Amino acid sequence: MAASEGGDVILFGGRVVIPAHLFDEKFSRSGGPGGQNVNKVASRAELRLPLAALGGVLSDDELARVRSRLRSRITNEGDLRIVSDRFRDQPRNREDCRARLRELLEEALRVPKKRVATKASRSSKRRRLDDKRRQSEKKRLRRSEPE
Repeated sequence: MAASEGGDVILFGGRVVIPAHLFDEKFSRSGGPGGQNVNKVASRAELRLPLAALGGVLSDDELARVRSRLRSRITNEGDLRIVSDRFRDQPRNREDCRARLRELLEEALRVPKKRVATKASRSSKRRRLDDKRRQSEKKRLRRSEPE
């Protein structure tokens, strides 16, 4: 796998920085549209980020959250794998991989809001039961009487 030459991937406006040397990029031939060009050019980009390398960048809780939320994208070796062949040229697919990495990590690191248990009000319960009664009565009146 070829190491990437590009800059850092920055998350949250500079709060978390992932150095480019931590992830590997590989390029291969892509399927899909492109005519003869598709058989000659390695435009498909694959980005792999070993999650073990993020130990110094993310806390243990954040790393656990990333592992649980992105488990379908993590390989048996423990790498987060992102593939892009949306575009016909390599640099755009490479940027697409990096943008998707940024989005996936931002989403995975977002702490979910605590759910506050609430209770249905007495009037809402009454309204629900009244509606059920009305609906039941409407259906009962539509029934034909047995002969």
